[in-house]
Formats: sequence, C-alpha cells, structure tokens
Amino acid sequence: MIRHKSLNAVAGAFFIPKRLATFDCPPPGKKGLVLGAYETCEGTLKLTETASKFDNCVCGKLSELLKGSKIPRGKAQVFGGLNDDFSYVAVACLGPESATFHPVEALDQCKEFIREAAGVGARSLQDMGATHIFVEGFTNTEASAEGSLLSVWKYQDWRNKDDQEPAPKIELYDNDDVQWWLKGTIGAESQNMARWISECPSNLMTPTLFCQMAIEYLCPCGVEVELRDREWMEANHFNAFLTMARGSCQPPGFAELKYCGGKENERPVVLMGKGSTFDTGGLNLQPPKGMSIYRGDIAGAACVVSVIKAVARLNLPINIIGVLALYENMPSGLALKHGDVTMSRNGKTIRIEDPANDGRVICADCLAYCARYKPAFIMTVSTSSTGLNNSFGTPPNGLFTTSDVCWEELNMAGAYTGDRVWRLPLWKCFRSRVTNYEGVDVVNTGLGRGGGPCLAAAFLMEFVPAQCDFVLMEVSATGLLHREAGMRYLRKGTMTGRPTRTIIQFLYQLACPHTNKCDC
Repeated sequence: MIRHKSLNAVAGAFFIPKRLATFDCPPPGKKGLVLGAYETCEGTLKLTETASKFDNCVCGKLSELLKGSKIPRGKAQVFGGLNDDFSYVAVACLGPESATFHPVEALDQCKEFIREAAGVGARSLQDMGATHIFVEGFTNTEASAEGSLLSVWKYQDWRNKDDQEPAPKIELYDNDDVQWWLKGTIGAESQNMARWISECPSNLMTPTLFCQMAIEYLCPCGVEVELRDREWMEANHFNAFLTMARGSCQPPGFAELKYCGGKENERPVVLMGKGSTFDTGGLNLQPPKGMSIYRGDIAGAACVVSVIKAVARLNLPINIIGVLALYENMPSGLALKHGDVTMSRNGKTIRIEDPANDGRVICADCLAYCARYKPAFIMTVSTSSTGLNNSFGTPPNGLFTTSDVCWEELNMAGAYTGDRVWRLPLWKCFRSRVTNYEGVDVVNTGLGRGGGPCLAAAFLMEFVPAQCDFVLMEVSATGLLHREAGMRYLRKGTMTGRPTRTIIQFLYQLACPHTNKCDC
C-alpha cells in the first residue's frame, strides 16, 4: 500500500488557484469579446444589457450591423474593427428572453441557452485566432463560464508544439459576480480534466500511470490518496476483479481517495469509478473498426477523480470516499474464457458468459468492499452497457437508484447543469434474469435478449452492502465521444467528461441544502 496526503489545508469558501490549471495565460495576441442578443417575437434581435452598453461605447455601430440579421439560437456572428480594445466581437443568440425552467424538458433553459451562447461565441473567436477572450456574464455568470471554458477545450498534447493552438485565456467581462463565475470555472475545468483523462492514449494512461496522475492531481488539494497493488487485492479476496484483469500484462490498480470536509462522525458518500484504461472485450473481441474509442472506457474513474478535485476546491462540508477500479480487459493466453466461474468478495459465485461485460464484474468486488465505510449511499459511475445508445441516440445519463431522494436531487442537478439524467427501473424481473441459474449464484449476462443496462444494474444490486442506498450512473452512451446532438458547447468528436458537473452540483446540493449561495 502506498499512502499520500497533502500537508496543505484547503481554506476559505473556495480553493482559488493562482493560475487556472487548464487555461494558462497565452502569449499576447488578439483579444475577442462575446456578447449576447435575444430573439424577439418580431424576429429581430435585442441586445443584452451588457451588449447595449458596449454598443453605446462604439456609437451604435454594433446595432447598425445587426439590423436585418437573423442569427438562430446557438449560433454567433463575428464582427471586426468595432473599436481598438477588441480585434473581434462575437454576438451569440440566446433565444427568447423569457426562457426559464421547462418541466417537460426537465431543463433550466435559461442557463442552457447561456451556455450555448457563451460556448459558440468563444469558439468562433478561437477559430478567428483570438488568444484572450472576454465573455459577458449574461444573467448567470456560472453558466457563462461553463459554456465558454468547455467549448474552447481541445486535446492536442501529442501534436508538434509548433502546430498546437494556444489555449485562449477566458475572462469575465463587465460583471462583478466573480464568485459564481469561479464556481462555473471549477465545474468546467473539472469536466475538461475528465475529458483529458478519457482522451489519453491507453499506452500513456495505464492503471499505474492513472494512479500516479491521481496523486499529482488530488494531493495538493488536501485529498488523501491510498494506492493498492495486486498483492493487497489478493489478500483482500478481490477474486472477481483479478480474474477479469488477468488477460493484460499491465498490473491492475485499486485506489481510495478520501476527502474529509464534513464532521468526523458524519457518514461519507462513496463514489466508485470503473476505470478500464482499455477494453478490447477480452476473448469476445470488440469490432476492430472504431475500437480506439474504448480508451474512453476509463470515463467512470475519470469522472470520480475530477468530481473529488472540484469538491475540494469548493471546500464543500461533506465527507467523500472515492474508490477507483483500474485495469485493462485484454485477450491473451491468461484471459478468462466464456463460461469461467469466479467467486466475488462477498462469497457469491459469478459465471462469466461474456468477457466484454467486464465492468459489472470488476465493480462487484468493489461494492462489497465499500461496506467497511458504512456509507450514506454508494454512487457507481460506470460504462457497463451500450444499450442506452441504441435507445436514446445521444441520451441523458442513465440512472438507477434505490433512493427516491437521490433521484430527486440528481434530477434537479441535471436540470441545473444541462447534463440531464433519466431514471430506469430496478425491477425484480431483471434481478431474476441474472440469478435464475443452476450451479452458480449470478451470471454477468442474464437470461433472454435485450435490457442490457437494466441487467447490468440488477447484477450490481447483488453485491450492494445491506441497508445501503445505491446509485448507478450508466455513462456508456454519454461519457465517450460527443456526437454533436445538443450541448453545442462540447466539440464534436471529443470525449465529453459527462456527467462530472451534474455530480458536483448534486453533492453541492447535499452539502448546502438550504442556500443558493456559494458560501458553504
């Protein structure tokens, strides 16, 4: 076991770094400004209050250029030469000024339209070569920060340095609401970190390298990181985990992350992230075309690490335990075969009918281990089944839970962040499909065809500690590549980092249930 703990305490309402980790200051260059405009009933555009002030400063040039223009919601138009302060000014359409919470959509449309406007405006200026972008706060500086910072993110670590585009510096324009801007910045940077982890090539993000990254990323914020090796896992009966991981020459890893922001005797929330640094499907090999997407099968663990970093930076009064299961699922002479049987940590036997359904087997041992924490509830973030992709296209995050309270809070958090969730059933009929077998206790596929996500959740329910509420966030369809359906502030073809911001907001609601301010 390797144990690490930062000596620096996190103080204040927020942890405010001297320099934002993701967006370092670029060299001097072109400046850009993002402003907004609303759609009116007459089909014209109405400038926001901040945009109107800017228009007055340039003697009405902006409103004159916009006369007769029709910019659809989620699009932006760029103008140059309006004044000497900014090389370019992007005007993004926010849709109708009356946008508010939509109960059928389960979405705060006002905030989501702001994210879209800030995002498309910032990206259009980035495409014009702007290296310093100012964004107006619209009516919600948190959403403005999220949209702009998420939209300009690119993964270009392994391009020639001469060919890399400098990450633009993003700043709030003409607004004093810095605290909410900072909260949005922390959420966006955390999601971008999850995206970066998911994008890393699997040979550069092995289980061992992931553990090293977690130490460097979390310890400076006061989060304790404990790393466990194969020998420890063998001694603690992680048989199913080790059986599933034995096909790879890369050693598996198990990490515990501890953030203690609440009272000493307060029961912790356990966040468990499945981290397959690459998933070939084992002997049930995935189709070779497009297999590289499965470097993103680490999305659950990436999300958990990023969430805990954000919670530490926000200094939330809550206790959190993070559990990371890190491994590769590879074909080799040591890989388990179809029909092999292993015993889980809680004593139940598991038959592996499909080695590609590896995540649920890995999580079985981890769930049983989590009983030692006596948690308030366990939330598992996992890529366990692709069924939701087939059902919803680009769907909400699939949510299974035994707690109505968790469902209500997560639904509210998803509406707030724009990264929504949808509750799916934990019915007994699904549990009978994974347990109704002779000779073994549980099978990792289930009887009959279809219902993959529900069968994965039913399988995991067999290993949840007694008297403990359970939440499963199924992110196979949402945590990998963005397909450009909705969320215009995420770049097409890049990993999404979802549902990082929703879980951060959920934990914020639990920690600060009676306030809408950022002063926990």
